[in-house]
Amino acid sequence: MQVAWLRLRLTNCHATRVWVKIKTLQPALELNMARWWPILSVLLLCSAAAQSQSDKLEGVDVEEVCADRPADEYFRLDTESDCREVYRCDSAGEDGSNRLAPIRCAGGLAFDVIRQLCDWKTNVKNCDVDQKPRKAKPILKTDEPICPDGKLSCGDGECLDKELFCNGKSDCKDESDENACSVDEDPNRAPECDPTQCALPDCFCSADGTRIPGGIEPQQVPQMITITFNGAVNVDNIDLYDDIFNGQRQNPNGCSIKGTFFVSHKYTNYSAVQDLHRRGHEISVFSLTHKDDPNYWSGGSYDDWLAEMAGSRLIVERFANITDGSIIGMRAPYLRVGGNKQFEMMADQFFVYDASITASLGRVPIWPYTLYFRMPHKCNGNAHNCPSRSHPVWEMVMNELDRRDDPTFDESLPGCHMVDSCSNVASGDQFARLLRHNFNRHYNSNRAPLGLHFHASWLKSKKEYRDELIKFIEEMLGRNDVFFVTNLQVIQWMQNPTELNSLRDFQEWKEKCDVKGQPYCSLPNACPLTTRELPGETLRLFTCMECPNNYPWILDPTGDGFSV
Repeated sequence: MQVAWLRLRLTNCHATRVWVKIKTLQPALELNMARWWPILSVLLLCSAAAQSQSDKLEGVDVEEVCADRPADEYFRLDTESDCREVYRCDSAGEDGSNRLAPIRCAGGLAFDVIRQLCDWKTNVKNCDVDQKPRKAKPILKTDEPICPDGKLSCGDGECLDKELFCNGKSDCKDESDENACSVDEDPNRAPECDPTQCALPDCFCSADGTRIPGGIEPQQVPQMITITFNGAVNVDNIDLYDDIFNGQRQNPNGCSIKGTFFVSHKYTNYSAVQDLHRRGHEISVFSLTHKDDPNYWSGGSYDDWLAEMAGSRLIVERFANITDGSIIGMRAPYLRVGGNKQFEMMADQFFVYDASITASLGRVPIWPYTLYFRMPHKCNGNAHNCPSRSHPVWEMVMNELDRRDDPTFDESLPGCHMVDSCSNVASGDQFARLLRHNFNRHYNSNRAPLGLHFHASWLKSKKEYRDELIKFIEEMLGRNDVFFVTNLQVIQWMQNPTELNSLRDFQEWKEKCDVKGQPYCSLPNACPLTTRELPGETLRLFTCMECPNNYPWILDPTGDGFSV
């Protein structure tokens, strides 16, 4: 067991040395060479690695290298060395001074300094580049103003109107007006939360995101749990959804438990989506094409987001026959948030909420919030392209899950936003512990909604995962203060905060309370369709509605045909 523990830490020589120092306090009688040889081997490896690293850094002026360099930027010291090896500046040296922290990609990989990640060697084309290109920045903070009121300085000193900065179009000659546009830098960013100006039901914010709506005491707040699924709904997962949401499991108010489905278009069976909606589950959109280029999403234009999300909603409404205007939520593929462009489109198209932004694992989880005011947490997650401006949209923030097997003993680990991204969960027992520990984290603090976000394929990969989730649901329903609800129902409660003892009559949660009856059609049309946008592919569209002429796609979401 001790040797296995050591192997986990082969890359962390410091941790290994500490462990050895503690263990050598054992009586000498317990020691023998066979047991200690692995430890000595590790120490020798670490010593050699440290010496090699020290040789490479000889003569490097660390303060000069790290001047004005972001702490999260990785760079090469030269282009002659191994393309796997990069460094970042770390201010954890003595007296807070900078030091260089080395990072090395695994064998067969190389580091891409432009994309700032490890990738297969064949995919990395910039081994001859030592750092990410530096972009000109505007001059926003000076002791004395250098531009008239209402104007700001470009990097070259040119003064332009403040509203031209971070508007998605380069106006400075050096293009610096579009290079400082994060949530914290954008000169036109949303203001910090002002509770006197932000009142329910339309607006909700708090300084750190942890405040309970309505000022209700935690013991009187229902612990809401949202179960969400991303991706196509079809024969691969319908049985799973029927198993979890079988109509027999009821919340304390007598209504059946509900889930939220972020539906992507390709391979979706729309007759199944129609039946999920009939039974009271929430249908939201997860894009039309689900393109596998992450930069397409984080760098998408207004028109890209419009075609993907409004187009996807149009398809679902038409072919799943959802006519009540209830598709009001969306999630970005790969959780690659599209910045202000995404949220401008959402406001224009009357999307009520986004569910793509993640909040880092913290001591107290964060409640959903509106984006009229600035986000109450750091922009976390993929590409860091969070909206900086004010938008009339709710954010159903994804609180990261604590994935430690034993939180009272294990060292801290980064959280995970999707359950299936908790890579250390490999058994039903570990999954069960993850569910209960994170439930307790929420329940015993501010009772912010607990989000359990899945891809159905993960739950189906092992029967024990499905069994443990159902066991957890039934255990929670044995209490009188836990409710499995949709994202929309969370917002409805937040807009009208209601104490536990009055929830049985909470009307917003009574709609489609306990639906019986049969699906709209038992034998849907299986339409074999093609589209000029996907040459060579014939795709089946399952729907209770009439078959369209073409397979619906990005330029032709209705399938009626289009002219080039």
